[in-house]
Amino acid sequence: MTKAVLVLEDGRTFNGNAYGAVGKTLGEIVFATGMTGYQETLTDPSYAGQIVVQTAPHIGNTGVNKRDEESAKIWVEGYVVRDPSRVVSNFRADDSLGNELEKFNVVGISGIDTRALTRHLRSLGVMRAGVFSGAEAERALDSLVEEVRAGEKMAGRSLSSLVTTPEVIFSKHQGDRVGHVAILDLGCKASTIEHMNERGLDVTLYPAGTSADELLNQSPDAVFYSNGPGDPSAAEAQVAELRKILSSGTPFFGICFGNQLLGRALGFETYKLAFGHRGINQPVLDRTTGKVEVTAHNHGFAVKVNGGPEVDSPAGFGRVLVSHVSLNDNVVEGLQCLDIPAFSVQYHPEAAAGPHDSNYLFDRLIEVIESNRGNN
Repeated sequence: MTKAVLVLEDGRTFNGNAYGAVGKTLGEIVFATGMTGYQETLTDPSYAGQIVVQTAPHIGNTGVNKRDEESAKIWVEGYVVRDPSRVVSNFRADDSLGNELEKFNVVGISGIDTRALTRHLRSLGVMRAGVFSGAEAERALDSLVEEVRAGEKMAGRSLSSLVTTPEVIFSKHQGDRVGHVAILDLGCKASTIEHMNERGLDVTLYPAGTSADELLNQSPDAVFYSNGPGDPSAAEAQVAELRKILSSGTPFFGICFGNQLLGRALGFETYKLAFGHRGINQPVLDRTTGKVEVTAHNHGFAVKVNGGPEVDSPAGFGRVLVSHVSLNDNVVEGLQCLDIPAFSVQYHPEAAAGPHDSNYLFDRLIEVIESNRGNN
């Protein structure tokens, strides 16, 4: 076994074994509570810049396969697990998780008490951390802590340019054509495009720096802002373009990072959560239906709305309903504009391997598109 050590910026350390690539990595350490879907987590661009701790104790049982990838690579900065599976037990597997981590040069650590680590982060909040293995793990602890504390904080970071598509990509609808959606790729997952295509929507994926004029150039039936990593306060360029889209009357739908950018476009503030929401078991109330959804999350920032549930947009876009709210901590989980065709949610309706409670939001997008057509 190759020695590895996890070092937190507060000086706490966890000793274990190297898992994946050997070397060192730095990032914001966060915990994900899903008991399955680790491959979707690893390939979700929203995790760029982060070291992910899996709270489920046994990881890697089903290996990895190409079909379940949400993007073309693993995006996490580092990976922390308690017990990596020694064998792969699934007929769909192409390779083991350990080999996949090595392939993408992801430095990880195994064999540590992830429950103690999660409780620590749950008490103190997420923080900067580093995983050091092999020769890096033999260095003096003081120098490791110093290197971790010199790393970048997530607050203030703009990461969309690192994860976005470098070129415009078109994806054709399936079945009867319903319309066309222009997606601003801030870290979009493959499942999002699949859900739209399956519902008869053509999709054009645009780089994160695309202007509103370019997004609206082909007269799409809706514009979509995807999930993605980073601090929404550092995305003022995308927010400014979104205000133009909202003013155009074109329907808008956003998820995760897109929800935060809609909030800022409407004039609300965003803030950093102490430890965020990550995993596939987050309960959310949809105030428009009264139903509770079990949802998939990955966010460390949220929209701040004072009062409500219905308030006026500080930026002059009319009335806004806080349509969804977390039942764990009352965090804003969705916004619905009542005077313009725009809505968003903080979570992931395309979640794979689940849950699927929120798939209806893609149907709601089609309803908004068709309603907007009827009004024009």
